[in-house]
Amino acid sequence: MKSNAVKFLALAAVITVAGSFFSPLAQAQQVYRIVGPDGKVTFSDQPPPAASGGKVSTRKAATGEVLASAGLPFELRQVAGKYPVTLYAGDNCNPCGAGRSMLTSRGIPFTEKTISTNEDVLALQRLSGDSSLPFLTIGSQQLKGFSDAEWTQFLNAAGYPATSVLPASYRRPAATPLVAVTAPPAAAASAPGVTAGNATPPARPAAQPNENPAGIKF
Repeated sequence: MKSNAVKFLALAAVITVAGSFFSPLAQAQQVYRIVGPDGKVTFSDQPPPAASGGKVSTRKAATGEVLASAGLPFELRQVAGKYPVTLYAGDNCNPCGAGRSMLTSRGIPFTEKTISTNEDVLALQRLSGDSSLPFLTIGSQQLKGFSDAEWTQFLNAAGYPATSVLPASYRRPAATPLVAVTAPPAAAASAPGVTAGNATPPARPAAQPNENPAGIKF
């Protein structure tokens, strides 16, 4: 009898540990984009308090970018829609390259965001609380640094296949900067219709009649 009780307690402990491992992904289906009263944008898997005055909209991170994908197998499309994968990587980053190779060889459809400018770094710090690379998100689960074993565990838990099922025609979206940079608008011309090289010189004042033909000075 005592032996059965011990076995029951051990089984309960295993179930509890397994539940705690899967719970982040089970709760990671929704990501909240929160705009505060000061205009600051933050992302969270928890909605803000109603009294915060923040505007809330929901999104599934990078789903549209990852699924350039009408050709993905149905099961993979379902998983990628629930738990989209985004890799944040930098230049000359060997762990970033190792993580990219791991995702590619396993056939994970993922979006890549490059971190190369100060604006990118600041945005990454707002997202992850850190600036270390690589940084991986699976849904709203955050993984800092590359670990083959850890990434494999979470990809398995999310339901991604262990080996690639991507069709031969699949092409991963090109990597894009985390923060889009737009060129400032060109300076407006000083007057409508005036362009360099054909500006009209200012008109000279009309000649005044000579009221002192003798040139007398007072």
